Amino acid sequence: MEDTTAALRQRVRDVLRQYPGSQRAFAEQIGLDPTKLSKSLTGTRRFTPVELTRIGELTGVTVNWLINGGDDVETVAAAPQRTARPGRDPGDLREASRYQQILDAAWRLIAERGFHSVRVSDVAKECGTSAATIHYYFPGRDDLLTETLRYSVRLAFDRQVAELHAVEDAHERLLRLVELQLPTPGLLRQEWSIWLQVWTESALNPDLQVLHSDSYTRWHDTIGRTIRQGQEQGVFADTDAEELTVTLTALIDGLGIQVLAGRPGRSVERMRKVLREFVEREIVRH
Repeated sequence: MEDTTAALRQRVRDVLRQYPGSQRAFAEQIGLDPTKLSKSLTGTRRFTPVELTRIGELTGVTVNWLINGGDDVETVAAAPQRTARPGRDPGDLREASRYQQILDAAWRLIAERGFHSVRVSDVAKECGTSAATIHYYFPGRDDLLTETLRYSVRLAFDRQVAELHAVEDAHERLLRLVELQLPTPGLLRQEWSIWLQVWTESALNPDLQVLHSDSYTRWHDTIGRTIRQGQEQGVFADTDAEELTVTLTALIDGLGIQVLAGRPGRSVERMRKVLREFVEREIVRH
């Protein structure tokens, strides 16, 4: 484990050397006190999952690369499919930083206001730049929705790898995967807002259907491989893993939609309780 964490620290140092600003500015960008960043780089403190995710966002690398040394290394979560690949080649990190700033703003505005209520000029105002700059990265408004979906997929993948890479027990991992899908206030609720809008738009847009299908396959495969691993460990019942995956993901989807729609009696707490009871009743070996 120490070799792994030492390698992780070295990879963070590598991307930090390419960062166009100071180490203090880098720390501020990832929401970390500069002293804590120094301690993490020297090994007297560990990077948290949130910090690793933010480092990946800021520098254009994946958490899988930071932890395991490669984007294609098999890990706890299924990697995004070809049409939903995480990130882009950062090249000039100053350029990548601008792209990330615009994507962050577009993603947040679409999550909060709705795709059809967000104009390119709104994103430009949020970033303190011009509409022409936004169009350089996103030629059309539809591209904003496409990229927010890709961004959501990348965020989910990076967060799952960061949170779960050291969790060996499949039962614990499945419960934590469920927790990562609850539309709690903040980031997760915003992700759910994006997904609801993508579901609506993809019903009418064949091109978006392909991207949505590939993205959803990643999540489905992550649940499926966790259930199969639990069966191999002897902690889950030896029933059809695919059927369990279909049922669990559908249950998560339906409950999440009801919570966001504000249906009476549907809360995050109730959703958590129902999902945990399903896992214990239908998946765990008794």
